[in-house]
Order: sequence, then structure tokens, then C-alpha cells
Amino acid sequence: MPIYHAIEARSSRMYVQEWRRGVLRVIALLHVTLAACAVGLFAMDSTLDPLPARAFRAVWNALNLVTTLGDFSGLDQRSMIFIMGTMVAFMMIGGYAISSLTGIFSGATATALRGNRRMEHKLDRLSNHVIIIGFGPAAALVANRLREAGEQVVIVERTAEVAAQASSLGYLVVQGDAGKDSAVFDGARIKQARALVVTTDDPDRKLSITLMAHSWNPKLKICVTGANNPRGALLQDAGASEVVVVDELVAAALVDRLGSAERP
Repeated sequence: MPIYHAIEARSSRMYVQEWRRGVLRVIALLHVTLAACAVGLFAMDSTLDPLPARAFRAVWNALNLVTTLGDFSGLDQRSMIFIMGTMVAFMMIGGYAISSLTGIFSGATATALRGNRRMEHKLDRLSNHVIIIGFGPAAALVANRLREAGEQVVIVERTAEVAAQASSLGYLVVQGDAGKDSAVFDGARIKQARALVVTTDDPDRKLSITLMAHSWNPKLKICVTGANNPRGALLQDAGASEVVVVDELVAAALVDRLGSAERP
């Protein structure tokens, strides 16, 4: 399954815009050269034909040159030399067009753009899904259990290798840093999501993700792991719905497994 690259999404759009500007530049150069060719041929026409006839012949010969039709009429040696010079100009413009405009069909940026477009069709159909930030061991377990329960899961991962691993397991993956780039939340369709699970270890990044996610979707249920109760309170103030203190859960599970100790 392809991966939606949040960073490349913005750069790809800029790349396409630049490519379109390049196309417009080539078209403008072609029109200017065509007009210059027609004006030059008209100026060198020494016949006594009426002005409209000479103007039409000049445009006709200029268009024949561009389309390589070859049906030229009324050319003397000066006009032929001028046309040869114009041919060189058109070949230079064609070389520029080929070298500068064909990159849209190849390269890493173009590949990412095509992959993002395929992913956008899948992401646009999402609703009431669960977004999981990070794909460490704990997040992988959570994602697997949610998928087994019939939930649609989107993984957000900033590391390319881990993102590829999640994708190979069949998850929808958005690659990017949710703590820094808001385009990640847009890619994961956070406004249509019902819940967010944050499992990253970095406490500052965890806080920034919670703040950003809550600002994007105030109704979103946000579950975050916290290091301790004071940190949990801070995360709740930032918008977290549930804060899980992992050490407390582990301690409670261990005590539960031990059972009640018998007193003498």
C-alpha cells in the first residue's frame, strides 16, 4: 500500500506549479518566435501584392515553419536564410521544453506525487477512524487490536523505515512529524477522525501533538500515555481525553497477577 508523504505533498504541489509556469513560458516563447517570424517574413516580402495578401503569406509561411508542413510560398533567398535562423530558434525552444518539462513524469518528487494522489482517494473516504501517532511496539499492538475490532486505523510515523513497515502490514500510513507539521493532520483527515492515540516517548512532542490535534478537532477523543500524574494533568489541560500512566498500569497488573498475599 502506498504511503502518504505529508512533506512531499506540499513540495509536490509547488513542483507542479513550477512545471505549469514552465509550460506557460514555453508557450509564450513559441508565440513570440512565431510572431517575430511572421513579421520578419512580411518585412522581407518585396512583391507588389496587396498588404492583406502579403500579411497572409507571412503568417502562412510562419505556421508552416512551426508545424514543419513545408508548404512554403513566395520565398526568396533572404526569406530562406531568415527561416533557417528561425528554425534554429524553434529547435532551441524545443530542446528547452524537453529538458525542463519532462521531469514531471520521473524522479522522486513525481513518484511521491503519484503515490500521494492514490492515497488521497483512500484517505478522502475515511470517517470515524482512529489515528495512531508512532508505530513502536505498543502502538503496533494497539493498531492490531483496533483493526481486529473492525476499526479503520491510520498510522502517522515520521521515520521512513517504520512507515514502510506499517504500510507492509496493510495500514494506511501518513509519513511526517505530527509534532511540527500541521499538514500531517490534514493528511490523516483528523477532522473526520473519532479518536487519536499518542504513544511517542518524547514528552514535549507528545504535548505539542495533543495541543495541535485538539485545535484541529476539539471533539476528538485523544488518548495519551503519560510518564506520571503531574504530566498527565498537563496533557489533560492541553486537550487529552484520557491519559494512561504506563507505570501505574504495569504495577496494577503485577499486583493483580500476584493476588492477595496470605498473612500469617
